[in-house]
Amino acid sequence: MESLWMDFANSMWRDWKGGGPSVDRLEQQEWQQSFTAKMKYAVNQPDRTELERARLLRDRLLRYAENLAAGVLLKDSDIEYLNEVMAGGTVTRRLMAAGSALRMELEPAGSGWGQVLADVAADFARMLSEQDISRIRCCDNPDCRWVFYDDTRSRTKRYCDDKLCGNLMKVRRHRARRKAQAHKEENN
Repeated sequence: MESLWMDFANSMWRDWKGGGPSVDRLEQQEWQQSFTAKMKYAVNQPDRTELERARLLRDRLLRYAENLAAGVLLKDSDIEYLNEVMAGGTVTRRLMAAGSALRMELEPAGSGWGQVLADVAADFARMLSEQDISRIRCCDNPDCRWVFYDDTRSRTKRYCDDKLCGNLMKVRRHRARRKAQAHKEENN
């Protein structure tokens, strides 16, 4: 399940293999342009204040996701913060024809990073109100911690990607068992 807020929260990239540097993609102009292009926005590079507000939102979204994954719900102060961020953007309501049906669309009326952050917070709020929040996960690879939505039937997905983080952790567990076994045999 792709979502705007998860893409934004995962802008803090960590070396999932471990040992490498972390990269704050929020600071990269290329990432900013790619992210806002997905939203169909053409905004300038954020100034220092906007970048700090973006980092604060990202860090809070990560904390909220970790809490939700642990079964801890948002506090009233968290909800107030999200409402403040969402108030930084405006929308125009449009009724749109979709074949023989009609649907209501919310189109951003503002522009700039205030609108971008408001839309990210709104996407998170929409998820809280419309999705099963017990499916929010953080990758069990301690070097990754990527946020994802567990859409498996069994609700047991532990890694953001079973082929990458899942295999890496399986190999690490296997090597740790072999090392412990060798150490045990050495001491006997």
